[in-house]
Amino acid sequence: MRNEMKIINIFLIILFAPAIISAQVESSFGIENRDAVYYQDFLNFAGEKSIQTRVDVFIQVPYNEIQFVKTEKGFAAGYSVTISVFNEDKSTLLSEKTFNEKIEIKNFEQTISGSNFNLSLRSFNLSSGTYLIRTEIEDKDSRKTSSSENKFEVRDFTGSSGISDMMLVAKKTVVDGSNKILPNVSRNVLTKKEGIPLFFEVYKNQPGDVKINFKIFENENRIYDSTEVKKIDSGTTQIFFTIKELELGLGNYIIQLAVVDADDKIIGTIRKSFLSRWPGVPSSIKDLNKAIKQLVYIATEDEIEKIEETENRDEKVKEYLNFWKKKDPTPQTEDNPIFDEYYRRVFYANEKFSHYIEGWKTDRGMVFIILGPPNNVDRHPFEFNTKPYEVWEYYDLNRQFVFVDETGFGDYRLITPMYGDTYRFR
Repeated sequence: MRNEMKIINIFLIILFAPAIISAQVESSFGIENRDAVYYQDFLNFAGEKSIQTRVDVFIQVPYNEIQFVKTEKGFAAGYSVTISVFNEDKSTLLSEKTFNEKIEIKNFEQTISGSNFNLSLRSFNLSSGTYLIRTEIEDKDSRKTSSSENKFEVRDFTGSSGISDMMLVAKKTVVDGSNKILPNVSRNVLTKKEGIPLFFEVYKNQPGDVKINFKIFENENRIYDSTEVKKIDSGTTQIFFTIKELELGLGNYIIQLAVVDADDKIIGTIRKSFLSRWPGVPSSIKDLNKAIKQLVYIATEDEIEKIEETENRDEKVKEYLNFWKKKDPTPQTEDNPIFDEYYRRVFYANEKFSHYIEGWKTDRGMVFIILGPPNNVDRHPFEFNTKPYEVWEYYDLNRQFVFVDETGFGDYRLITPMYGDTYRFR
């Protein structure tokens, strides 16, 4: 099972990729500040010489989430990465790797683009079992840190057959007979453009044919089902496959693949989630029709009606993107910061202000989406003889907005209405 194999080289390079939406955290005032984010993926593969499993840890850091400084040759940024592997209850540190990454580029526009990123890979040899893996990024210039902790099941490959985890592929080339792969760590997939390229390994003591069944699920509803027959070698066989001719909407999906031998015995079944995106649409948008309705704070009624009344889906997407293209302050770049920021605010409003209606429809959601996070929030949830209320302060506008919970169920209503151009999207 562990015969010699062609080694997969991973491109640790900088390139253009689908736009990435930054996560948001609550500041001390309860309203978002953007925090540095990164994508990560952990994958199980059979070890080449050891009975232990090789766990590949990928870390993908967008350029616009790190601090670049001007240099004589252009712009430079640096950050450190620490990957710590603990036992399941985090009582014992089992392995840790710390390393530095440095980026040097000439073009300033690339430094502020979420479409450009740096990718790192480190591998660990681990016995099967459940682990807690902690990753941390520290910006060398700003000293800003961001971290993540995840439990991860390390699989056992000591049997006579099995399959590795599934890797979504962003790019594959062959150089001097060796496969070079750039993984799609973000799991953002532009299905219309490229299908869904996959990579995995099949481990088997004997050569022969296997059947590989691919399924795609949306909310556990199967929407794609296809089976391929592949010849495999004894030992390790690398499988590259692209699922094509898909018409997926925006949203979250799951790929499942099952490998069955000639005797219909299951060699292995694995699953992986991914996000279906359309080119130019932020990945936070899962429902186009709802996203169009959410334009209410930045578009006129006529503009919204024009998009909504377009019956053909492709034409509707085109009209929607044209609306945002007109508002793009940086048309020379792939990113549209106003487009991204608007739906960041919508997402945050839904996360923080929803009750019996969605957060973007509430008064607090409206103010937040239009004006962004206030400089200060003064909360009064339990004042004696007074209904719960909040005061939001915007220093640059020299304005306060008071929200009162008339019902006691979190339905905060704005007392002072918003009028005039001062209160257009900022």
